[in-house]
Amino acid sequence: MSAAPTTPLPLDLPAFARNGVNLASAGLGAKPLFVTDDFFAEVGRMLADKPAEFIADKYDNNGKWMDGWESRRKRTAGHDYAVIRLAAPGVIRGFDVDTAHFTGNYPPACRIEACVVKGDPGENTAWTEILPLTPLGASAHHFLASASESVWTHVRLHIYPDGGVARLRVYGEPHIDDIALRGKAIDLASGLNGGRVIAYSDAHYGAFHRMLAPGRGTDMGDGWETRRRRTPGNDWIIIALGARGSIDAVEVDTAHYKGNYPDSCSLLATDLGRGLDNLNETIVASSMFWPELLGQQKLGPDAIHKFDTVAALGAVTHVRLNIFPDGGISRLRLWGKLVE
Repeated sequence: MSAAPTTPLPLDLPAFARNGVNLASAGLGAKPLFVTDDFFAEVGRMLADKPAEFIADKYDNNGKWMDGWESRRKRTAGHDYAVIRLAAPGVIRGFDVDTAHFTGNYPPACRIEACVVKGDPGENTAWTEILPLTPLGASAHHFLASASESVWTHVRLHIYPDGGVARLRVYGEPHIDDIALRGKAIDLASGLNGGRVIAYSDAHYGAFHRMLAPGRGTDMGDGWETRRRRTPGNDWIIIALGARGSIDAVEVDTAHYKGNYPDSCSLLATDLGRGLDNLNETIVASSMFWPELLGQQKLGPDAIHKFDTVAALGAVTHVRLNIFPDGGISRLRLWGKLVE
C-alpha cells in the first residue's frame, strides 16, 4: 500500500509559500544544532515534511507526546530558542510557524534571526533579526513574510517564553553561485537548487515534492504517485527549474514502485523567462505543446533510468514530465548547465 492520499496544492497560500522551497525541510537536509529546552517534544520533529499529527492516547516518560518542538513550562527568567542549519544557503522570503495541535501550550509570540557563516555559528556569530516579535495563536498556521534580500545559512527561532511549535517552514530560494557553477553539470530540478513542482494532474499518493529531493526514495510514500487512471489520457507534472539552463541528460528513478511504475514517460520543456511560477490554466494547457526534450521511453520497476541523449532545446526554465498512463516516480534528475 502507498502512503495516505495527498491534498492538492492550496490556492490560498501566500506567494512565498506557493513558490518557495522550504529551506528548513529535514527531507532536504536541514538540521537542528542547538535548543535551550525540548523536554516534552524533541526539536527535530519541528522540521519534518509531513503535516503534524495528534495521537490522543500517546504518552512518553515526560508526558503527552506531541508532534513538534515543545519546551517545559519556564520557571525562570528568559525564553527558549532553537538554532537550525538550513538545507541550503538561500534568500528567505517568509515563514510558516505552525502551532498545529498546540492549544493550551503554544508560545504567545516568536521572533526569528538569521546568520551567514561557513560551518556552523559560534559564540561570536552576528545574528540579524529578519522577523520581529510577532504574536502567535493556538493550533494555526502563521504565514509571516520577511523582507530580507540577503543569503542566509542558519536561523534562530525564539519563542516567548516557552511552549510548542509543530512545524517551522522557512520558504525561500536556494542560492546558486552562478560564477562557481558556470560550465559545470548540476541537477537543475533539485530542490536544493531551487527546483519546485508548480502543477500536476494528480498526486493522490505519496509526497510529490519529494520527487526533487536528494538521495533515493525510502519507500512508496517517498515520491510522486497518481491514482489508477480510469479515463483516457495520461498523468503529468510541471516543474520550475531552480535556474535557467540547458538540459543534457535525464534520470527517472522508479525506486520501490514495482507493481505501479509508469509504463513509459516523456519530457517537454520551454523557456518562460524568469519569475513566472504561478501557471494559469491557459499556460498549463499550452504545456502539452511545449517542445519535446525526451521522446516517449519505456520504464521498468524499481530502477534508475538514465537518458543521455535529449533534444538540444537550448535554455529552458520549465519542464513537463508525462507518465503513461499513470503510476509512481520516486526521483527526477535533470542534468544541465546554467545559461544567462
